[in-house]
Amino acid sequence: MKGLTAIEFPQSVSLPGENIRAHKKMLKIAKYVVYDILRNRFVLAYLVFLLVVSMSFFNMESDPAKGMMSLLNIILIVLPLVSTVFATIHLYNSYEFMELLLAQPLKRSDIFLGEYLGMATSLCIAFGIGVGVPVLLYDGSMRGFTLVVCGLLLTLAFVSLAFLAAVLSRDKARGIGLALLLWFFCTILYDGIVLMSMFAFSDYPLEKVIMGLAFLNPVDLARIAMLLQLDAAALMGYTGALFQHFFGSATGTGLSFLAMLVWIAGPLWLAVRIFRKKDI
Repeated sequence: MKGLTAIEFPQSVSLPGENIRAHKKMLKIAKYVVYDILRNRFVLAYLVFLLVVSMSFFNMESDPAKGMMSLLNIILIVLPLVSTVFATIHLYNSYEFMELLLAQPLKRSDIFLGEYLGMATSLCIAFGIGVGVPVLLYDGSMRGFTLVVCGLLLTLAFVSLAFLAAVLSRDKARGIGLALLLWFFCTILYDGIVLMSMFAFSDYPLEKVIMGLAFLNPVDLARIAMLLQLDAAALMGYTGALFQHFFGSATGTGLSFLAMLVWIAGPLWLAVRIFRKKDI
């Protein structure tokens, strides 16, 4: 990876404990990855795109809530796509860099997690500047804070899915194709399947089942959280009332946040296990 071949790790570290030394090296890898990615023109273009779109929506609408609703539709499609594709390509392009690090006394898990932290941090910084700053400037309420948090969690989740797709296949084209398939399923296909199921079984009470299915898709969790903040759940009728009752409660909010953490940690944990045994 460009600009990162000169990393040198100290032979002796004064901090006690192997875990502390390993974490220090992992964070050092992440720091260099962040430095390299933030110089990437694609990431800078992604930041500028989000900033221009955010400012445009808020300036075109007198009501910040309407601007946030329009911005939400962009975030739920563009953010997962960029996070998935860019993270997958980056990991494939970083194999030579990781081979160099493997020649040093470093654990594979620390190298992989360092790459993940660097990638996730870089994309979160781009999202925070491109969307977070305009949202908090125009609407610093709880709904603005919720939108920013949902965007950050979605970024972390789809970077985890991208890294999992990349380690499942050594072939770059196949890995990118799998990552795109995951994005397509979560953002478009999943909702279509749910709607078809609701139509096919419309004679049965499916409201609670639909609430359970929402936990199986991180995009749906973010969408529901924002719709509740924007008071748009009332447009969904009885199902919206159930969403408001469950996801609007402390228990529902806590379970939603826990589910997002599972979407972040689950694919990443599986990717680390595969990478430990992977022949690169």
